[in-house]
Amino acid sequence: MSKNPMNQSKTIQTHLILPPDTNHHQTIFGGKVLAYIDEIADIAAMKHAKHAVVTASIDSVDFLSSAKVGDVLELMAIVSSTGRSSMEVYVRVTSMNLLTGEEKLTTESYLTMVAVDENGKSIPVPGIYPETEDETLLFESGAARREHRKQRQAMKYKPRGK
Repeated sequence: MSKNPMNQSKTIQTHLILPPDTNHHQTIFGGKVLAYIDEIADIAAMKHAKHAVVTASIDSVDFLSSAKVGDVLELMAIVSSTGRSSMEVYVRVTSMNLLTGEEKLTTESYLTMVAVDENGKSIPVPGIYPETEDETLLFESGAARREHRKQRQAMKYKPRGK
């Protein structure tokens, strides 16, 4: 199967944080950020696979700082690694105060998406290749994250007798 440049899947979204999006601290709900992350990962994976995808796992989410009412969130997603039918998608979320210009990294996440056909069966996806230094770092560290996912799967709780 062919390989595509990582940048082909790159997707950017911008959201204004409004009062209904926030908690009693006037900062955005973590669940709202997770919904944005899942949506943009879905789009990046579909751009790469040229097929529908499903979320197999949210492998990690690191909330690094908060964002407040009036801030703008910018989300960037890119396919960072591929398997036979799966794609690891890296998502970076930054916030910006438009009045002061202050920007900060708020969240980083890795998700695993799987390409599926019209019957919901997994289907092969193209590989990827990096073109920039940042893409190379993401791409080369993908094998270690894949191994960590495998180890995590092996450690899952299995009730006795089942």
